[in-house]
Amino acid sequence: MIPGPLFRVLSLTAGEGLGPGPHCRRIVRLIERLLAIVGLFFIAWRLCFDFIVLTSGSMGPTLQGTSFQSGDRVVVEKISRWFRSPRRWEIYFLYDAEGTPVAKRIVGLPGEKISLKDKRLFVNGREVPRPPQLKSLVYYAYGNLKAGQEFDCGQAYYVMGDDSRDSYDSRFLGAVAQEQLRGRVWLIIWPISRCRWVTPGGN
Repeated sequence: MIPGPLFRVLSLTAGEGLGPGPHCRRIVRLIERLLAIVGLFFIAWRLCFDFIVLTSGSMGPTLQGTSFQSGDRVVVEKISRWFRSPRRWEIYFLYDAEGTPVAKRIVGLPGEKISLKDKRLFVNGREVPRPPQLKSLVYYAYGNLKAGQEFDCGQAYYVMGDDSRDSYDSRFLGAVAQEQLRGRVWLIIWPISRCRWVTPGGN
């Protein structure tokens, strides 16, 4: 026969072994909360931001890279498009006709007619001054802008690469609908030597 005090100790010990103790339950709850926070962060990131690697040199020197190994690592923000339309000179991320992620600068807005004369941009027949940071860019009159032709943007956006000698853009593809513009190029995060904000007028 087991003495009373010893019996009570054994009973408590056996009962504690039937399930997790308070300390174990706290750890489980902490893990659950951390997983929930990580899940919410991931959802918020997918809704508000994107991440691309520049594999085309068409936006040089603003954005650089000709391959996955050498391309700028760029953060794209999708928040501003919820509150306003894209603006002239901003750089937007989109997919080209082959499904490749590319970045292009907006030069023409819906309702405008675009033309190039002496490598200068004209909108509805009037020259549009460029931001000071873009004065060195040269826009070549190729495709639907050659020989002084005028292009009607309709309800879409006319986009061009900063290195317009080697850019497959609206001069060949036509204007781009707003839903094709996935987000505004916002920040270069790699390489460290080029880490900077991407401003509408260039870096």
